[in-house]
Amino acid sequence: MHVLRKTAFLFCLFALPLSAFAQSTLAGVVKDNSGAVLPGVTVEASSPALIERTRTAVTDAAGQYQMVNLRPGAYSLTFTLSGFKTVRRDGIDVSGGGAITINAELNVGGVTETIVVTGETPVVDIKSVQRQAVVDNKIINELPVSRSYGSILAAIPTMQGAGANSSASQNPSFFSTHGGPGNEGHVQIEGLNVGAAFNGGGVSGNAYDIANAQEMQISLSGGLGEAEVGGPVLNIIPKTGGNTFHGSIFATGAGSWAQADNVDAALQAQGITTAGLIKLWDTSFAIGGPIKKDKLWFFAQIRDEGSHTEIPGLYGNLYAGDPAHWDYAEDRNVQARLASAKTIISGRLTSQITPRNKVSFYYDYQWDCDQSSQNTKDGCRPRGTDWTTGSFFGSAFSPEAVSNYWDGREIISQLT
Repeated sequence: MHVLRKTAFLFCLFALPLSAFAQSTLAGVVKDNSGAVLPGVTVEASSPALIERTRTAVTDAAGQYQMVNLRPGAYSLTFTLSGFKTVRRDGIDVSGGGAITINAELNVGGVTETIVVTGETPVVDIKSVQRQAVVDNKIINELPVSRSYGSILAAIPTMQGAGANSSASQNPSFFSTHGGPGNEGHVQIEGLNVGAAFNGGGVSGNAYDIANAQEMQISLSGGLGEAEVGGPVLNIIPKTGGNTFHGSIFATGAGSWAQADNVDAALQAQGITTAGLIKLWDTSFAIGGPIKKDKLWFFAQIRDEGSHTEIPGLYGNLYAGDPAHWDYAEDRNVQARLASAKTIISGRLTSQITPRNKVSFYYDYQWDCDQSSQNTKDGCRPRGTDWTTGSFFGSAFSPEAVSNYWDGREIISQLT
């Protein structure tokens, strides 16, 4: 029975429609100068984004062609047919998950002649009713907000729920659009759902690596039949490396020195002597390139981020651990704070095993040190004795009554 269940699962997986995993598609019709369609035209797409360098298709009896599942990047299309002049279209910017229509007209002439056609890449998908917003890597890294998907989504018109901020926090960001339920949004990596079913929403506390994403594709409406919900879907397209080495280093931080202090006499009279940010940091290093050109690429990154914030008016329990006391008394020497930290190591291998077959493996390993711990055996920073943990939701619970955790592990792995 165990084997039968595995077999059934694999059958269902491979029986899924291609559009469930597809990225961009190039499609169009090729005609001659009289308007007659041309079958048998060889269409070749070339781009540095393709590990196989080129992808080919042949027009059918109706003169139509299509190339599916193309990674984002700059493409060139070449149309070739014996007895006709070759036509080349350069500067095609492929992004998003829709169909880009590129038609061509071939004139009779020598096969050694080439006509170069220039023009803007169409931005309207005329083959689908789906509406998308696409945020490329340049915009992701230039927006002055935290490197979390919620902050980026706040820049998308019609999106609700996600908020832009400058924190390093990677807390879940529920999002919706067009008045739908607030937790209807889903998160995917290359078309695979990776969000937890937390509170009915398709997101989780995982720190998705958007800083090293090639682009973010946000489906706003018009989802096709395989869509699980009618709400928005965020699809993150990670980088894969390339035939040249590229890398990046990022670091940011802040502390109490970076903010003003508004604790006045009125607040002090209520027992609030300190408040605000203690420290915040976000550092990362990423590199990608060829292990073997045109055959095996890699991309890897490591990131460490977190923040500590004081909870005004909340302190440790003077009687903590004392079985003779069930009551609570403030210990002014132990300030309560919200503390979270996360370390991420992820990588991707992409291999062109045959001219028509590619294998990609992605692995993302994260460990949480939320609220830290009192020892270092779990790999987290020691908490120390001058502060204690508070509620993530800011409620005035006695700190030792809060459910704290650390050493949590989160793993996402994909084989395509």
